[in-house]
Amino acid sequence: MPSIKENLTALFDAERKARALHEALVSAPGADELIKELREVTKGALVDGASDESSLRLTRVAALLGDLEGPEPVDLLIDILGSDSPEARVYAGEALEGLAFDRFKEVALGIERAVDRLPKGSPALTELPFLLAEVGEPGCVKLLGRFLKHADAEAVAAAIEALAELGDPAAIPLLAPLEKDPRQVQLEEEDGEGERVGLGDLAYEAREILEDIAKSAQAGGPGPARGPGGGGGPSAQGGRGAPRNASKKGR
Repeated sequence: MPSIKENLTALFDAERKARALHEALVSAPGADELIKELREVTKGALVDGASDESSLRLTRVAALLGDLEGPEPVDLLIDILGSDSPEARVYAGEALEGLAFDRFKEVALGIERAVDRLPKGSPALTELPFLLAEVGEPGCVKLLGRFLKHADAEAVAAAIEALAELGDPAAIPLLAPLEKDPRQVQLEEEDGEGERVGLGDLAYEAREILEDIAKSAQAGGPGPARGPGGGGGPSAQGGRGAPRNASKKGR
């Protein structure tokens, strides 16, 4: 049986080889062929569900896609963000966030497509709003407004909280139409407990937060740092328990 030292050496060698192969793949000519292969791997792994092999493949594919350009890598990363694998969703979220900081328009267009094409209940619909809040580009408010009109109540709730976190008072008019929305969602607190709350209540509280920020800005002071639902900023969760804001590990 190999010793601990031998296993560590083998692990480091495997990681070194994986990094070299990654670099060779993303730097080689013929990116279209690589994207085609990654598309097939992604489709197959998504069908397999949350198996260890599926998670392994989607995680590695997400890392590769994060180093590629064009609309399809963004679409595939969003598909992985909607997968059954929490680990793969984290890597996809981080890759999307990195792309968004470098090429925001590319990611923004992919998110627009995602709002129209993803099925109700996709974890990606509750993850993307928090990614937009993290990026904080001027166009994020408009993109989050598209989520507010979605049929998926969990996606709407995520967008409401993301707008409160973004802290841009320009979103206030977008929230007003939702204040009478009777749909309810399950909120998850940081301590693991949760409660059901109406979208109308979330929208009302988010509007109050943004109005406080606007008033504070006019007075020359900092705005309040809290999210709708209370001081800790609970978040709506998708039907398969997607981690809140998969673009950040450990959240």
